Amino acid sequence: MSARFPAVRRRGFMMLPLAFAVLPATGLLTACSEEPPPEFRPLTFDYLPKLRLNVATVDIDSAWQPATLDQGVHVEALAPQQPADALRLMARQRLLPVGTGGHAVVTIEDASLIQRGMQYEGAMQVHLDLSTSDGARAGEAKASVNATRSIVDTGPAATRAALYELVKRMMSDMNAELEFQIRKSLHDYLQTATDTAPPAQPVQTQDLGTAKPAP
Repeated sequence: MSARFPAVRRRGFMMLPLAFAVLPATGLLTACSEEPPPEFRPLTFDYLPKLRLNVATVDIDSAWQPATLDQGVHVEALAPQQPADALRLMARQRLLPVGTGGHAVVTIEDASLIQRGMQYEGAMQVHLDLSTSDGARAGEAKASVNATRSIVDTGPAATRAALYELVKRMMSDMNAELEFQIRKSLHDYLQTATDTAPPAQPVQTQDLGTAKPAP
């Protein structure tokens, strides 16, 4: 009987390294199974039709600032692409000055994302003013959109994903609404691609005022 014990002990010692060797591999498999953070493709609008305005320049007034709220909290900074940035990019990519005189100003009047309870509320409003070369007012168009989204997960990744989808949805609506309002109110200042016109000038973007503090 005593001759069998050394064989049992040797078998036990041989199994221990194998047991410890499995542990690092299990940890590695766990790490590899974690999903990478989502990537949010920047929203761009250069694939949409250009709105060719019969003016020489287009400026963008981006002095809008979030207002103080009685209820809720501003969450624009949590969005992968903030609404104000998306609106500025839309104006640069879609409004094309093709005239020899006159001036257009795009004013961002609202670009807010607000969390109230278990809901995100988004609002965008843009005002386009046209003036003649001598400064006289020529026309205007205003577009606004609103949207909401329920909050189902308050984690950082889920928050960014929800706000990205909300901004994406509102920008789709804003592009359609702004084009509709421009064609409706400023049709006399729109040129088609077949109109004879001088080469298009680049959009001039500038901040037309310092940021106003929230009331």
